[in-house]
Amino acid sequence: MWLPGVLVAAAAALLSGTVHAVVPGFPLLTVAVVLGILAGQLPTLRPALAGVLAPGLSVASTRIMRLGVVLLGLKLSLVDILGLGWLTIATTVAIVLLTFTGTLWLGRRLGLPGNQPLLIATGFSICGASAIGAMSGVVRAKDEETATPIALVTLCGTLAIAVLPVLWHPLGLTDLQFGHWVGAGVHDVGQVVATAQVAGPAALAVAVVVKLTRVLMLAPIVATVAVRERRRDARDPATDAPAARPPILPLFVAGFLAATLLRTFVPLPAGLLAGADVLQTYLLATALFGLGAAVDLRLILRTGGRALAVGLLSWTLIAALALGAVQLG
Repeated sequence: MWLPGVLVAAAAALLSGTVHAVVPGFPLLTVAVVLGILAGQLPTLRPALAGVLAPGLSVASTRIMRLGVVLLGLKLSLVDILGLGWLTIATTVAIVLLTFTGTLWLGRRLGLPGNQPLLIATGFSICGASAIGAMSGVVRAKDEETATPIALVTLCGTLAIAVLPVLWHPLGLTDLQFGHWVGAGVHDVGQVVATAQVAGPAALAVAVVVKLTRVLMLAPIVATVAVRERRRDARDPATDAPAARPPILPLFVAGFLAATLLRTFVPLPAGLLAGADVLQTYLLATALFGLGAAVDLRLILRTGGRALAVGLLSWTLIAALALGAVQLG
């Protein structure tokens, strides 16, 4: 029975919204992940999270996550992205690819297990915990594989909210350059908003468009990994029979692209877009609570030294690459 777990995750999403409304500097999605992580550490709640609530939390972190990703496409307009200019678009795409491949290489080099290097690379290069959730479904990652990447991207994204504004003036960046840097270098959309808003509305606008350009890279990267998974699973070695393979373009990614095209070419009412934005945010918050509840900090503290090193190095890499792109612009 999945309903109790989904209701608990939805209630946590609403609580996250309340916290964000009271303290706007705390991004709603980050609060949802943190609440999930905290709930997962409480001895009194852990049996319920692993028992009666587990089926619903699984539904939240998979199916509801995918619905949220589809609606995320309605935030994207290709017209806005093209308005950035070819140099900004090219450097943004390059930052995503370099961070993804660099983090993936580093994670494997340091011997992180299973899909952890891929999930950390996806989260840090594209859009935080939401991207990790999307990629985990394609590679059929286990809960313990997603736990560490989610904790790391939440930690580093939260650090960015505090650290980047302190470096704004010492680095000699204008307001718009700071917005560009934040959009290209901070992980989650909510964290980008929380970081860039200190420089004013113009910087925030640039930051969001650059960030959403990175989000658009979710589709080709997930599709590429899906192709790899299909080739690897082409035959089941145990039976030498065809095995079930993930689609080349997962349905939710196709929906994400369709929503982006709809936003670009169809004049949608402002009220509809605003409603979809709220729904998308709370769907993702519900999903991220479910993902966060699977995090076992005790296990991470025992085995996560190398993973923490990968996360911090990846965070430094993307911040440095983004700063270089700003200087080029």
